[in-house]
Amino acid sequence: MAKYILALDQGTSSSRAILFNKPGDVIQIAQKEFTQYYPKPGWVEHNPEEIWESQYTVTKEVLKLAGISVSEIHAIGITNQRETTVVWDKNTGKPVYNAIVWQDKRTSEICDNLKVSSQADYINESTGLVIDSYFSATKIKWILENVVGVKEKAENGELFFGTIDTWLIWKLTKQNLHITDYTNASRTMLFNIQSLNWDDRILNELDIPKTMMPKVVSSSEEIGTTHSELFDGVKIPIAGIAGDQQSALFGQTCFEPGIAKNTYGTGCFILTHTGNKKVKSNNGLLTTLTCDTTKDNPQYALEGAVFIAGAAIKWLRDALHLIKSAGETQKIAEELGDTEGVYVVPAFSGLGAPYWDQHARGGIFGLTLGVSDKHIVRATLESLAYQSKDVLNAMGKDAGVKIELINVDGGASANNYLMQFQADILEAEVKRPKNIETTALGAAFLAGLATGFWNSKEELNKIRTLDKTFTPKMKREKVNTLCKGWQKAVQRTLGWEE
Repeated sequence: MAKYILALDQGTSSSRAILFNKPGDVIQIAQKEFTQYYPKPGWVEHNPEEIWESQYTVTKEVLKLAGISVSEIHAIGITNQRETTVVWDKNTGKPVYNAIVWQDKRTSEICDNLKVSSQADYINESTGLVIDSYFSATKIKWILENVVGVKEKAENGELFFGTIDTWLIWKLTKQNLHITDYTNASRTMLFNIQSLNWDDRILNELDIPKTMMPKVVSSSEEIGTTHSELFDGVKIPIAGIAGDQQSALFGQTCFEPGIAKNTYGTGCFILTHTGNKKVKSNNGLLTTLTCDTTKDNPQYALEGAVFIAGAAIKWLRDALHLIKSAGETQKIAEELGDTEGVYVVPAFSGLGAPYWDQHARGGIFGLTLGVSDKHIVRATLESLAYQSKDVLNAMGKDAGVKIELINVDGGASANNYLMQFQADILEAEVKRPKNIETTALGAAFLAGLATGFWNSKEELNKIRTLDKTFTPKMKREKVNTLCKGWQKAVQRTLGWEE
């Protein structure tokens, strides 16, 4: 019997492969970063072929590091950066342009025009999303309108669109399957989350041929196998697909309505499960599909997206050279009494929920001669918690209750200073599991349930164990003062780009 589930975790800055055993332990991890392209201010691109090569490389590497054979892999689960858009020629298999990344702002003007169109309310209602350049739809439109010869190919039915999960499956099956799942489809701004179909009205509005769209399946079902040429003649079942944030929600075993999680990755993504009820937000959140294990039982979530979180720490390291590694931020923050009144608002790609201002830009506020590089590091770290609080406040208003507990995961959740600060300003408990690889674990769970590796959600609940609970310690007066300063700083960044 095959002993392991292989999770392919394709993120914004790196591709990873993670092996899990039946108790849910991480057996081995392989990771490879790939190139980020910034051809113009506000533009962010990836090379789709480099994404595939990096993912394939780490997939083979993790097996070698673990010393196991391909035949010991029971199934593959895939989780991916969402909204990032690839368009390729279905005959040659070659991309017609670089992947346009979810952070990219080049389609802001298209979105501004859509917001004042007769279709604006319909798009919001149908997709559960706000109109923003964050999502895939306007990225596809931009490629069709700006890459020479592409529009004609699309109209002739020669092009395919896919988010990164679709692209990887296309490559893993040697151009045999053009597929996505409900969670990724629901992030395109082209998918009707009530009828569970590609929305003809929106496709027509954006002049995107329906022939480009992949088939949509459940997040947990066996959809095919890898091609025998890729892994020593062995065909591995592909049985789990989910966008990274919905996958993390599943990996945190948030199966029931009312349970929230925050993943601290390149961005911060906060989701609250709402069951089979599609809850419309009145406070700047998104209504999205989350992981389902049956075809006819759609599950929904409220989501708030913080565009820049871990990316701000990377900015400290790579652009400002204030730190050499992300791990240094905890020690630096703990050495200081405070930030000297400094706030960093990392609105490098605009602001997401609950502001949804694609014209906002980042800023550092409160600088005096007493401020050092260390204060800027601590203020940048704290910005992750402030942005998360803004989203959770909005979530509480939509749900009609105060969020008193938040499950956390992702790289920055390992930072004890940040987690304690998060608990303090939220005035809520923050619970961190022992295994913070919950995005990959969610994909593994989905694949394992579909193939009988695990038998039930109850079994998965027993696998998840806590590492630490952070409880609020800061006085309310101080919390209020800090948050007031944060709000003042945020207001300065809004509408910066005209």
